[in-house]
Amino acid sequence: MEKTLRSVLIGELGDLPQKLGKTVMIGSKEIAVFKMENGDITAIENRCPHKGGVLAEGILNGEYVFCPMHDWKISVKDGKVQAPDVGCVKSYPVEIIGNQVYILINK
Repeated sequence: MEKTLRSVLIGELGDLPQKLGKTVMIGSKEIAVFKMENGDITAIENRCPHKGGVLAEGILNGEYVFCPMHDWKISVKDGKVQAPDVGCVKSYPVEIIGNQVYILINK
């Protein structure tokens, strides 16, 4: 069965700080949105799988965010925790239409 996605407007490109995370709430989902150095926008679940650290408050380096609690390295593209640690967070597709940024989530 194919999942249906809905597009949720989260703001304009200019609203997102470069190389810093921003917390966005969509219903009960807390999502960390990042504008990377190259201008790409990514979105992942906002809680580290280790101890629940707020990833939007972490340090972004390239395509990785470092959890502010215990420095776990997590890809902001696919949500995978990097070795030697293990785990993952959910990643969300992002769509940019004009100057508006949308996150695609399950209906």
